[in-house]
Amino acid sequence: MPAQLGELETPALIADRQRIQTNAERMLERSRRFGFALRPHLKTAKSAAIAAIAHGGAKGPVTVSTLREAEYFFANGFGDITYAVCITPNKFRHAVDLIDRGAELKVLLASESVAQSLADFTQGRSTPVNVMIEIDCGDHRTGFAPDADELVAAARRIQAGEGVRLVGLLTHGGQSYGCKSTAEVAAVAEEERTSLIRAQRRLADAGFEAEVLSSGSTPTATMGERFDGLSELRPGVYLAGDLFQAQIGSCAIDDIAISVLASVIAHDPARNSLVVDAGALALSKDRSTRASPVDYGYGLLIQADGRPFRIDMIIAGVSQEHGQVTSREPLPYDALPIGANVRVLPNHACMTAASYHKYYVTDGVGTEIVAEWDKVSGW
Repeated sequence: MPAQLGELETPALIADRQRIQTNAERMLERSRRFGFALRPHLKTAKSAAIAAIAHGGAKGPVTVSTLREAEYFFANGFGDITYAVCITPNKFRHAVDLIDRGAELKVLLASESVAQSLADFTQGRSTPVNVMIEIDCGDHRTGFAPDADELVAAARRIQAGEGVRLVGLLTHGGQSYGCKSTAEVAAVAEEERTSLIRAQRRLADAGFEAEVLSSGSTPTATMGERFDGLSELRPGVYLAGDLFQAQIGSCAIDDIAISVLASVIAHDPARNSLVVDAGALALSKDRSTRASPVDYGYGLLIQADGRPFRIDMIIAGVSQEHGQVTSREPLPYDALPIGANVRVLPNHACMTAASYHKYYVTDGVGTEIVAEWDKVSGW
């Protein structure tokens, strides 16, 4: 294992263990305070080591966004898994195989026809497939409206099947990512909560039980004010933080725990620009801070040891393997000679981390590599 960040080929994915632990402890304390169970969404970190930190060292319940992630976390001892993307028939076999190998896997659906297809596929099974029905609380991505007749129809299809069982309802207030204040985010959190409770009552009135109510995003879990009635929350990016989350108030820039190590490869003083070897593939082309109070382009540079620079330097443009750095102030070329290392804080940690196969781990300020953490990628 390399001993120092400067020994790595770049770009490379860096995790600050100290910051991840602090972020995890903050959310664990919030879960204790408000009395909800925590089922972190590991689509951001995609790492068993980080999942364990999220649960204070235990192997607690997790959320995933791909069945490949489900395989990975199950192989690493995390058996209680919610697959929080609507399942389709071409994934039934894989999901059932995981269940037959001992995973406590819950699948998600938001379609009466898929409910029927799953009931047909699992006909005669002795071990039922546990199902969560998705509720649309205002994001309008996927899910049933809380009062929809189609919600009841889907529950009826599930109840009629021998090999499926309705265990709960799930929602995600993705509209929180467009909020401009803590109060707006808190209002979305309340929409999440009340939408689930309304849907649960709608099903109860029709004779169906949905015991588990699963909610949450990082903004709503961080800034929500009421969680009574909910079973669990599923924030994810809180473990890593990113520039967009800092802009909407879910974290501070000093909380951001994931970054990309890059090398300076060119200077252009005439344009007050330099180039690093981290471009669109290394950073993603996410521009989520564009409409925020501060536009960080494709990422914000910090020093290789994790400390901020005296001036803000952002990745203003990217091509596949190049990141063009600029600033409103003169760039410090003497401090950043060609070959120098920098780190780039991401706009969207989920998108950035997804491209890499491992984390090189630091522990607070410094360039010493204290561990390597594996992770999963792909589908």
